[in-house]
Amino acid sequence: MKTLILHPAYFGSIEQFVYFAKAEKICFENEDNYQKQTYRNRQYIYGANGKLLLNIPIKHLHIKNKRQKYKEVKIENDFKWQINHWRSLEAAYRTSPFFEFYEDEFRPLYEKDYTYLMEFNYACLDVLQSCLQLDIPIEKTEEFIKAYNDSEIVDGRNLISAKKKLSVNLEDYIQVFSNKEGYIPNLSILDLLFNEGPSSIMYLENQVFN
Repeated sequence: MKTLILHPAYFGSIEQFVYFAKAEKICFENEDNYQKQTYRNRQYIYGANGKLLLNIPIKHLHIKNKRQKYKEVKIENDFKWQINHWRSLEAAYRTSPFFEFYEDEFRPLYEKDYTYLMEFNYACLDVLQSCLQLDIPIEKTEEFIKAYNDSEIVDGRNLISAKKKLSVNLEDYIQVFSNKEGYIPNLSILDLLFNEGPSSIMYLENQVFN
């Protein structure tokens, strides 16, 4: 896989990072419109009662038929979402093999206020790349292109959808609560990282596309 086009996500799904790990270069889409019900502002983790949604509240435009650029979307910081999200991550993964190993890397993301959603998501990406040891060149688009006709480019922008069908056959790995609720595939990349630690990159590289 040559150049992969992706949307910056709130950490992102495991499926997205399988594509990420197999690419030679990543180009993030910076010029698209914001869409709801995507991993732009949500992630799913494995809580004590099963699949748990963590959703970042955003400030919506109140102008009819006005489309908002993703990079212009602001976070609604009147809600204490960062405290709630971090507590949820702690409750879900405190007993996982690698949460304590990585928590000092991730906690600062939830202690600083961010104005723009995309700004926060890129900050999440920076921490993830370090923890996963993903040393892949990254660029950002300067214009929106609806369709790419270059064979050297893989358009992975649909991976941002939280409702799309999986395109990767994800192997099971041990999850904190899997003895209660069973294996849940394609959660947040954090689920893989906190459970598999440094082996996460090998897991991502070894997955097979459907």
